[in-house]
Amino acid sequence: MFRRILLFFIVVCVAFGARNNPSSVSEIQKRGVLRVAVYTDMPPFGYLDANGKNQGYDIYFARRLAKELLGDEEKIEFVPVTTTARLDILLSDRADLVLAVLTVTEERKKIVDFASPYLKTAIGVVSPRTHFINSVDQLAGKTLIVTTDSTADSYFTERHPEISLQRYVENSAVFSALEAGKGDALASDSALLTAYTATHPEFFLSIATIGKQLPIAPAVRKGNTNLKNWINITLFKLGKENFAHKAYDATLKPFFGAGAAAEDLVIEGGMF
Repeated sequence: MFRRILLFFIVVCVAFGARNNPSSVSEIQKRGVLRVAVYTDMPPFGYLDANGKNQGYDIYFARRLAKELLGDEEKIEFVPVTTTARLDILLSDRADLVLAVLTVTEERKKIVDFASPYLKTAIGVVSPRTHFINSVDQLAGKTLIVTTDSTADSYFTERHPEISLQRYVENSAVFSALEAGKGDALASDSALLTAYTATHPEFFLSIATIGKQLPIAPAVRKGNTNLKNWINITLFKLGKENFAHKAYDATLKPFFGAGAAAEDLVIEGGMF
């Protein structure tokens, strides 16, 4: 009963939002292309394969949104984005939404609007097996590699000034820096680190969770209630067909292997 009431409420909100934000869903349909900001260097969520084609969980999800909205999953434009530019790309109207492992935080809520979450994660730390670090206290006086403006960057900047942070803009650069020994450890989303260590056995997810689990959600421009609520309805609908678990099996499971379970990462129906 609760789910039915919630769905009715969302539908009413979308109808109201359409009248107050006529340039969102209707304009996308008129344009005939859904513009989605995605990573191209963060496997298995968003990356380019050997043929230069976008792949990953976020890509799988984005294509389904295009199919639901425009009737064809190919009616989509993938806009490459870095961690530091994920919000700017919305503010400059170069994308309709962002699907780039964007964690929901109070600071980001001031700049963009978030739809219902579709993934969940926490901050984790990877360290070399030869120099194992299994607590935040052990990072004092050491160099920790992070991606600029990431959740990990914000967390350690605010709470652990005793730790020296080595920042890189590109996601690929942080892992290259770790492998080159430019830092003692690397902090990022634990989901991403699980995938990384599965293919790089010389490193270990030595701290799996720091702080509470956090939701990851699609982001739209501030005030774009129409598109946000349409995404919420679609997530609710897709939850009935177990879409998130199917997407996990198709895109994430080959990377994670036995190192993780779908329930630890995906969110069905936007219900966090």
